[in-house]
Amino acid sequence: MKNFILQLFTWWNGQTLGTRFFTWRFGKRVGEDEFGNIYYEGGKTTFGLDRRWVVYAGYADPSTIPSGWHGWMHHRTAVPPSREEYMPREWEKAHRPNLTGSALAYRPPGSLAVPGERPKVTGDYDAWTPGN
Repeated sequence: MKNFILQLFTWWNGQTLGTRFFTWRFGKRVGEDEFGNIYYEGGKTTFGLDRRWVVYAGYADPSTIPSGWHGWMHHRTAVPPSREEYMPREWEKAHRPNLTGSALAYRPPGSLAVPGERPKVTGDYDAWTPGN
């Protein structure tokens, strides 16, 4: 019952009832990634491309889609990583969650969220005053 209520009222946890019905009706499972996200295809888009979508494992965070699956989702490759020997390049970084709003979020020097005093304004900036 809890899952039904979550699917009825939230879109950020897994899938909605509409997505579940569409997946049941038209979806063909293509594969799964290391985060537990499940990828589907089925039907056509308005541009004639194969419709592809992902059902997230838990919270819907698009940054959890690995680069190989991202390329497949955006029609950059026709073969999904589950059907080929996909190896990430050495320059591809591992997933890091979005830390905005958490204690680990990036706060640049001079930010109001950083303790201490803000640096003084240097001579490369002149404050605007009305009438100038």
